[in-house]
Amino acid sequence: MTVAATSSAVQEVAERVRANIARAIIGKDSVVELLLVALLCEGHVLLEDVPGTGKTTLARALARSLDCTFRRIQFTPDLLPTDVTGLSFFNQKISEFQFRPGAIFTSVLLADEINRATPRTQSALLEAMQERTVTIDGETRPLPRPFIVLATQNPVELEGTFPLPEAQLDRFIMRLEVGYPPLDDEIEILARYEQRDPLDELVPIATGAEILALQAAVRRVHVADVLRRYVVDVVRATRTSDEIQLGASPRAALALHRAAQALAAQRGRDFVKPDDIKELAVPVLAHRLILHAEARLRGRSTAEIIRTLVARVAVPVE
Repeated sequence: MTVAATSSAVQEVAERVRANIARAIIGKDSVVELLLVALLCEGHVLLEDVPGTGKTTLARALARSLDCTFRRIQFTPDLLPTDVTGLSFFNQKISEFQFRPGAIFTSVLLADEINRATPRTQSALLEAMQERTVTIDGETRPLPRPFIVLATQNPVELEGTFPLPEAQLDRFIMRLEVGYPPLDDEIEILARYEQRDPLDELVPIATGAEILALQAAVRRVHVADVLRRYVVDVVRATRTSDEIQLGASPRAALALHRAAQALAAQRGRDFVKPDDIKELAVPVLAHRLILHAEARLRGRSTAEIIRTLVARVAVPVE
């Protein structure tokens, strides 16, 4: 696939990857679609849900669908930053320092239970997630491309965890919840996993070079001037709400803009519609906001507030 890939090519590859992942992940088409949106616009994803809902399985299924390197880090309180980034050590055989790459030097990184590591270790991901580089001992090293971080965390069990700071949450293009499956899907899960693990049978569907070409195609998806204004209006609405203490940043507007391009391309269009922006507002913006105490006491959630704000913002008509 060349860098001149079109939206139809993006749709074709995305459908093949989704079908491959569906062999191991049952009934989560919308979550998988959003996961591919993040991949196509070079973003990172925070998978947040209770244990056993398939967060790690989903990440591994995506990794197995790509012909790229994959590594998993189990985040624990004793994990060190150098375990993530790597370190320079003195090799006595050759009498000089050598660099030993950490787990982050990969295309797909699964940061499992990221909130169980200390803030010092969590911060080891900041440069990599933003600049796609790692700086150690004054030397900056590039990471493989494509590069995506898939982090998981359990929002219920808080003992022994370290909540991610706002600066780290802002590095994730979206936060997704897998959720419990419907009755029929849960029965199908039992049948499909009865004699074998479908993950073991997944094969790569797309190469790293193809993903890079598709990412370039996504950036060429047309966004009308009025829709760029619409994105900004939605983001700015979070800064003026009486229920929100900290609204979304300009980085959030960029994320919503790029995610809309990726969603449109994945659906075979070379232009963005207002509905794309509406659909993505919650997964892209909700984890970036801090509510006032009064709103939290009333049981209001960021997702609920964003839906209310989006309903108030005037939708552009070309």
